[in-house]
Amino acid sequence: MCEFCTKHGDGKIWFKNAANYANDLMADLARRKYVKNFFNNTIEAGIVTTGRLETIYRKKKTLPERVVRQMVDKAGEEHFGQVVTIEDIRDIVGQAATVVRIPCACRWAALKKEARCCYSVSYSPETWYRDLDMSYFGKTQDMGLESLTPAAAIAQMEVLEKEGAVHTIWTMITPFIGAICNCRPGDCLGLRTLAMGVETMYRGEQRAVVDTSLCNGCGSCLENCHFGAISSKEMSGEYRVRIDVEKCFGCGLCRNSCPQDALSMIQR
Repeated sequence: MCEFCTKHGDGKIWFKNAANYANDLMADLARRKYVKNFFNNTIEAGIVTTGRLETIYRKKKTLPERVVRQMVDKAGEEHFGQVVTIEDIRDIVGQAATVVRIPCACRWAALKKEARCCYSVSYSPETWYRDLDMSYFGKTQDMGLESLTPAAAIAQMEVLEKEGAVHTIWTMITPFIGAICNCRPGDCLGLRTLAMGVETMYRGEQRAVVDTSLCNGCGSCLENCHFGAISSKEMSGEYRVRIDVEKCFGCGLCRNSCPQDALSMIQR
């Protein structure tokens, strides 16, 4: 069981504990202040810091251990993520009282391009989302927050997955779960830091497994793995997929691309 499940799971997987979505966590003044300044203090500043670190990483192929530890520790306290599968999404969002779609702050900060692929979920009728400063996107609050039914949100995220997005959940002052994001490499701060060996998100509760009797070695899954967890190996003169358990983050994208249905997800 992961550290978050032990501390914040109440006997469950931490992101399936309804208390971590509860509106009463927003009574904490420090959290309300954090949410209000989230786009500028966390995302905008994170883009700048990540850009600098990427320059160092390209030259040295590593980052100072002290820097990595500081980033991971700070993320664990403030804004930490975990990869989830589409089955988790259906479970989490299906029980929500309110769902609101907002623009992706990472894409806006990096590209000044709006992509509505982030979702805020609450298990209580009250909404906390209006604490977010939507003027960051050049919008009023009413323009920036798009209310959805759980079914509509799930359907949208199913489409995003088919387009290659990884589903992730993120805290806003742990353990309050503030967002479900649908991330793409190159745009997402979490995936960009991960590419430098800075793990500000947990691996998913599941991992991919291959049925070598069905795999024909076509390589479709290799092209769709954002984490470099898939390679091929020769077996009896033919090539079959090999999955590195340590590198697999359990997003499930590889199984979607397999024409032979040779890939599935199992508990890690």
